Amino acid sequence: MNRQSVLVVEDEPIIADDIATSLEGFGYAVHGIAASVDEAVAVLGAGLPDMALVDINLEGEKTGIELGHLLHNRFKTPFMYITSYFDEETVERVKKTHPVAYLIKPFDDRDLRVNLELAFARQKKRPFPTDKIFVKKASRLIALDPQAITHVEAIDNYAFVYTAEGKYMISHTLKSIEEKLTDRGFVRVHRSYLINFEHISSVSEGFVFLGNTQIPLGRAYKQAFLEYLVTL
Repeated sequence: MNRQSVLVVEDEPIIADDIATSLEGFGYAVHGIAASVDEAVAVLGAGLPDMALVDINLEGEKTGIELGHLLHNRFKTPFMYITSYFDEETVERVKKTHPVAYLIKPFDDRDLRVNLELAFARQKKRPFPTDKIFVKKASRLIALDPQAITHVEAIDNYAFVYTAEGKYMISHTLKSIEEKLTDRGFVRVHRSYLINFEHISSVSEGFVFLGNTQIPLGRAYKQAFLEYLVTL
């Protein structure tokens, strides 16, 4: 039986090695150890772990929170933060990345083991495994693949869901739609727009482009959006 694998993202070598040793003792496989966001992305590009442990303060300019955005939206990999930061501003930022747990340093083996077991248990209790979502058109419910949706635009109390084939008008607020699509790789970039990250073709000052479609990038959403981007 294959062991569940865990990626360790920690820039303190001694701490990283201690965590890796503990994971092996718990019966997990260590998927790899990375000291920075770029190293972690390289490891993830070669294969995905079942879980990631991510320190917030890492080597380089990018933080663990930026990696959290990528794990949630691009790699679809559950993760927990291991950090000594627990101030209100940090907590509010990490909420937007949807970690499965937030473990405060210093922690002992028991804390780590219990949090991992609970996190893996929650993953097993996911609802019926389908990516399909449904939109109402006349008297029918039309099935859509979320990845076929390029963006969602809010107009008053309605919203338009856009795909390459057309658009669908639905009577929901953008906030309620965002709650259902955030876990599927969608990002709020403006008070009136929610976009599918995988459809981004380029970004310029004040705009995000989805092919030939230009979407405004609101100032209130710009910083959080830029944290999703991995640049070379």
